[in-house]
Amino acid sequence: MASEEDLDKLLDHLPFFLNEHLTSHPQKEKLIEIVIDLGRRPEARFLTGPEYLSQKIISWQDLEFITKRISKFSNENRAGIDRTLHRISCIRNRQFLITGLTCRVGRAIFGTISLARDLLESGKSILILGKPGVGKTTIIREIARVLSDEMEKRVIIVDTSNEIAGDSDVPHPGIGRARRMQVTQTDLQHQVMIEAVENHMPQVIIIDEIGTELEALAARTIAEKGVQLVGTTHGICLENLIKNPPLTDLIGGIQYVTLSDDEAKRRGTQKSILERKAYPAFQIAIEINDQNSWTIHEDVQESIDHLLRGTFAITQIRKISRNKIPSLKYKNLYAPTLFKSTLTQPGIELRRNSWDIVNNENEIYKSNLESKNLVIYLYSLSYNLVREVLTKLGINLVLTRDIKKANIIIGLKKSIQKNSKLKNLAEQRNILIYAVNRSSTYQIAKLLQFIVF
Repeated sequence: MASEEDLDKLLDHLPFFLNEHLTSHPQKEKLIEIVIDLGRRPEARFLTGPEYLSQKIISWQDLEFITKRISKFSNENRAGIDRTLHRISCIRNRQFLITGLTCRVGRAIFGTISLARDLLESGKSILILGKPGVGKTTIIREIARVLSDEMEKRVIIVDTSNEIAGDSDVPHPGIGRARRMQVTQTDLQHQVMIEAVENHMPQVIIIDEIGTELEALAARTIAEKGVQLVGTTHGICLENLIKNPPLTDLIGGIQYVTLSDDEAKRRGTQKSILERKAYPAFQIAIEINDQNSWTIHEDVQESIDHLLRGTFAITQIRKISRNKIPSLKYKNLYAPTLFKSTLTQPGIELRRNSWDIVNNENEIYKSNLESKNLVIYLYSLSYNLVREVLTKLGINLVLTRDIKKANIIIGLKKSIQKNSKLKNLAEQRNILIYAVNRSSTYQIAKLLQFIVF
């Protein structure tokens, strides 16, 4: 990946003793930010870790030296340097005087989107999730350049804090031919998003840091007008959005639904459950694990539905190795979470031998299941019902009426608990026992998915 930066322009705005030290620093290219607080030693944060830059204590004069050379601070206490991507944020005291500065190094890195270029070509809306500092803004800046320059689309960037295209009326060349609309106040971002669609006929709108309910509603409105969206929001995974009420509209919204007694019994769930309200505003989601590893949800609607039901979904893990070779793997979404919850939730219980909960479940699972062909003995469950579930799931398992040939027993919890002979036989033959509370299609299907996948 190639990078373009104007680090010297940032260093020129620092006091001489800091400028001199950083200019000759061997880790200069790995600099992330510079922290300058009144009455403390200045600190630089590199990819490799933090480091003090001087023995000298920062004074009022040092802070004033920097603030006089940069643009004015906005209402969000952010400022920048013309024609660069650097961001300078301030900390103020109760008298509104600046007592600290965080100087964040901005870089335009070319090639960051190589892991997901095919997703851009699909024309679907993309939501990027990641914790602060993981590089979401850098990624969408590169997305803007690729979409506008290489794919020749009409791209509008709604740049609330001037982080995407820099703190200048002339946008940074890192965004390519994309146009940039600045936002005068943070709480007006949703209005600028709608204005961009109505006034400038974009094919793609790019938004950084969607964080309020109004912005989420604006994103949905834009998506319904047929415009491709690329946005970022704070969160490690999709599950964080489900737990964040203002942002649930990005993934279709969440609501409680009350089922009838028959439907709840058929599903094997409580009468009040969570379900998705509508189609998501974004069809694809990218979870940024780190700079070289992304989790891709190719169908957000399907992933959210599986999350709410507590079942499995397939996701992609895309990585770039040190020698720049990309790789793609598929994995079951939230399998570890489901595995652990299955041990504790009242609907399904996994027990073995002396009827104790299995603690080292991964080791037992591999040694007892993967090394053998699965042969299942059913106790107090209908063979026809289980065969029907297996057919619907497309799973090929062997059912037996001879317990001596089985390596798994599945039965109703109440019936198994009363049968001490069955438990003793399972212990002698080292047979795993799985128990469900009800003889329902939903619970049996969930258990069989758990066993096989």
